[in-house]
Amino acid sequence: MTYDPASANPLAGNPLRSRADMTRGLIDLFNPLLPHFSKGNARVRLDAVGAHFDRAAADLEGFARPLWGLAPLGAGHGEFAHWGRYVEGIINGTDPAHPEYWGTVNSRDQRMVELAALGFALALVPEEIWEPLDARARDNLVAYLKHARRFDYADNNWKFFRVLVDIALDRLGVDFDRSLTETYLKELDGFYIADGWYRDGNVRRVDHYIPFAMHFYGLIYSRLVDDDHARRYRERAILFAEDFRHWFTDDGATVAFGRSLTYRFACAGFWSALAFAGVEALPWGEVKGLCLRHLRWWADKPIADRDGVLSIGYGYPNLMMSESYNSAGSPYWAFKAFLPLALKEDHPFWTADEAPPSPASTVRPQPHPGMVTLRSGEDVVALSSGQENLQMRCGTEKYAKFAYSAHYGFSVEVDERGFANGAFDSTLAFSEDGLHYRVRETNEVAKLAGDILYSKWSPWPDVLVETWLIPAAPWHVRVHRIVTPRPLQTAEGGFAIAKRDFDADTLAPSAGAAYALGAEDFSGIVDLGSSIGREGIVQKPPPNTNLVVAKTLVPQLRGTIPAGETILRSAVLALRDSAAVSGPWARPPLALELVELRRLIEESGVTVSAILAPGRMP
Repeated sequence: MTYDPASANPLAGNPLRSRADMTRGLIDLFNPLLPHFSKGNARVRLDAVGAHFDRAAADLEGFARPLWGLAPLGAGHGEFAHWGRYVEGIINGTDPAHPEYWGTVNSRDQRMVELAALGFALALVPEEIWEPLDARARDNLVAYLKHARRFDYADNNWKFFRVLVDIALDRLGVDFDRSLTETYLKELDGFYIADGWYRDGNVRRVDHYIPFAMHFYGLIYSRLVDDDHARRYRERAILFAEDFRHWFTDDGATVAFGRSLTYRFACAGFWSALAFAGVEALPWGEVKGLCLRHLRWWADKPIADRDGVLSIGYGYPNLMMSESYNSAGSPYWAFKAFLPLALKEDHPFWTADEAPPSPASTVRPQPHPGMVTLRSGEDVVALSSGQENLQMRCGTEKYAKFAYSAHYGFSVEVDERGFANGAFDSTLAFSEDGLHYRVRETNEVAKLAGDILYSKWSPWPDVLVETWLIPAAPWHVRVHRIVTPRPLQTAEGGFAIAKRDFDADTLAPSAGAAYALGAEDFSGIVDLGSSIGREGIVQKPPPNTNLVVAKTLVPQLRGTIPAGETILRSAVLALRDSAAVSGPWARPPLALELVELRRLIEESGVTVSAILAPGRMP
């Protein structure tokens, strides 16, 4: 073979344990971009993939996003040989008369997003990208930034983008309307829920944007500005760390959930930002371990093209899971992980010995995102109820499945007429005609009682489903009560695991159960006494539907429910354990009776915060 996809990863072979290793990783990730800088260095165009914004904005994205890592490198006095490119690019990109002008912001615009990285860099390393500019170039840059900040930013984490630009303008001694800054800071406070958790706007979703956006920008603010907002950001981050650490496995993977996962190791950005801001939310050795283990987890994944440019995708190149706002430069938000490079060698983040995670509880209820995290062997699984995303491609798969895994990711569906071939991992699908299908998209009610999640939802207006999710580590149990006026076909899936070539895997479908055993992983689902009989199958979904691996196997239970009331009960298990068949699989948990589940929810159930977005009350 002439191409090894893992070795094309610029992080391959890097131990990623020290400041020098992280510096090397950043430079190795940046260098493949050099051939793609335009003649005037204002644009970086990586391929022909389109996003919903114009090409000039996409080219600016490719230019600006690396600054999230390069600016900390410069602030920490690390060597970077290409600041001259950025100086020239800024000069040309903000000059309306230059052919590489970035384009004028005239309304809510992707340029606003990318200017936040530029504002951050101007605040952190003005000696590299401000001081070399002549008077005309400075005037053009200031005019560009001030013009963009006049327009309305999206009512979510985008409000931090203008705040970051304002910090830069303030540090550069530029006169501007500071009242706009304070207005946005107050509005950002309106997204705060409690216990360190935010929502990213007036939406029913609480995802990785909370750590790698809301907290990330707040912690940067707290390093650069000394005021009451900064104090609150630091206090909230300390609270959040205690929950967020439960999303990470011992080997550094994190629960794959929600949108924008093509940003990959931006998921370490929260731990990096704690270090940057000097906030010891956990012992420094633990913060360091959470950050660096996550980077190491990515180092052997085929996440780059042959030339080392990061691809759109997650565990491998995959446009099917992308968002409409992902251009080829989008993955470079991953550089948010490199904030600790701004710290000197003697900072406790670097001097501390990397520590393993503190002993974590096997089960951790998290009422704000509406999750219960459980440790299942080497994996972390998040049972989930209460979230939705009805606006974005594959939003249902990204937010409304029953469970999300750090090791097994999740799958997106690619054919709305594909009931027979659907992955339906961690999902209950219904079909009237055997062709089209419906799944959980939103919840009318979502509650948490102890460590049991409850939701009420409707795949059609006249079909009611109640779902209970119960941790039973390493298993989890699902109970569904369905009331329908007509018969429906159903399919319920376990977790997706990697499929090998040459049919080398063991597939074991049977009445009431199914499991698959791959090279390393076991995945199974078993019926626990439903009111109908279900047949087990091992599904081979279409390729490139799963986030982590390109070809998968998914054990499923399928059966037809009659009109009236039906109770479905199942238990799901996935482990990196080739002996699981004779181990945990042989000892499935019991399902609680429906009357007991109802009693628990009625007596102690609390509505999860994710569903309580202001103005969107159920």
